[in-house]
Amino acid sequence: MNHPETYRGQQVVVLGLAKSGVQVAKVLHRAGADVIVNDKKDREQCPEASELEALGISVVCGGHPDDLIHRDVKLVVKNPGIPYHAAPVQQALELGIEVVTEVEVAYHLCGAPMIGITGSNGKTTTTTWVGNMLEQAGLNPIVAGNIGTPLCEAAEQATADNWMVVELSSFQLKGTVEFRPRIAALLNVAETHLDYHGGMEDYVASKAKLFANQQPDDVAVLNWDDAVCRELIPYIKARLIPFSLTENLETGVYADPPYVDGEEDDVKRQVIYSDGAGHREVIIDVEDIGIPGRFNVGNALAAVAIAIAAGANPSKLAAPLADFKGVEHRLEYVLEHNGSVYYNNSKATNSKATVMALNSFKEPVVLIAGGLDRGSDMMELLPALEERVKALVVLGENRAKMAKVAELAGLKQIKVVDNEEDAARTLTVAVQEAARLAEPGDVVLLSPACASWDMFASYEERGRIFKEAAHNL
Repeated sequence: MNHPETYRGQQVVVLGLAKSGVQVAKVLHRAGADVIVNDKKDREQCPEASELEALGISVVCGGHPDDLIHRDVKLVVKNPGIPYHAAPVQQALELGIEVVTEVEVAYHLCGAPMIGITGSNGKTTTTTWVGNMLEQAGLNPIVAGNIGTPLCEAAEQATADNWMVVELSSFQLKGTVEFRPRIAALLNVAETHLDYHGGMEDYVASKAKLFANQQPDDVAVLNWDDAVCRELIPYIKARLIPFSLTENLETGVYADPPYVDGEEDDVKRQVIYSDGAGHREVIIDVEDIGIPGRFNVGNALAAVAIAIAAGANPSKLAAPLADFKGVEHRLEYVLEHNGSVYYNNSKATNSKATVMALNSFKEPVVLIAGGLDRGSDMMELLPALEERVKALVVLGENRAKMAKVAELAGLKQIKVVDNEEDAARTLTVAVQEAARLAEPGDVVLLSPACASWDMFASYEERGRIFKEAAHNL
């Protein structure tokens, strides 16, 4: 797409309200475009509509009219969650109308260099960490996108003195055309969101769009330990800064000594930065990092690489690494009850995220899992269930499938919680069952390995209900 100002006097359709849709509509309206906002929800479910109409923006709720998309429409900006098979999106593509997400609009508005961070797991933790590091380094970050300020709103405020730090999903990246982050980071790739993408090929291609427009003076931060990430290297033009938990790198950020599968995580390790010219610098002792888990060490390595690429002094990164205590719903400590410690990891919406969470604990785990059935067989959980889990409480749409995997893992304590009409009550019962199974010294962990939408509006709602139920035990 072009800069928003080039759409003056032209028709633009914004699909989906919510925060991002509202901000995009305002931006394009201020630029002089003739904007129509459409949401399939009924009017009473669209509280933002009145605000936009007061500005002179047309809003159509309650479905997608047949005449919404036509040849005179010059641009469609869709909410990232709207699938490409939705009728207005298909109509636009058939007519050759460009379809983008808010990220593309914000990129053309933004006066600051952008840092784009994506991955199947760890995006929010890493993005928040990078914001903290750059703040302490005096580099004026603005954290925006899926976390923080809506992206278009932040982009209008940003100047060349800022760094725009943006968490990005595959849904957002799929709808980009010219988007070029100065620093792009791909943390990992796992099998997830296949119901949206239709398969891994489209999912990986959407993630890879993060690097598509980068040039040699840009930086690509990549997980050296992830086979899918490494396969993208031949297509990346930017300067590469890899990070690794399992190899010492000539250039990049790594853990020393490297992690070895099957080895306990109590080995004394350091985070090292190597500049490729023979200089190596110790950033921090791994045991001093503020949040637990091997996968969070990986997030720390990525954050260090990004911060250094943005100009942070490596010698100043230890404090923000140690001070950071994590993000809500990401392996979040909740409380201790009857000698068991409760953790909220509701953001684990795929099996790989749950495996990583389980591997963060040496203690026996009573796991609460289950949720939306996206067709995955969940067999990726099998080794972690065998090695780390003493009991499983399952709920949600795929509860029978999860219970079957637990049986294959040899678990003797499996409690299936049937869905009640009230989702909060169902999860509360699951927490109560987990409490009955837990003994002093155990960890009770909500890490669903599934999206929340079969029962809850979001993983945040699921996590908050879990915490409330734990506090009410």
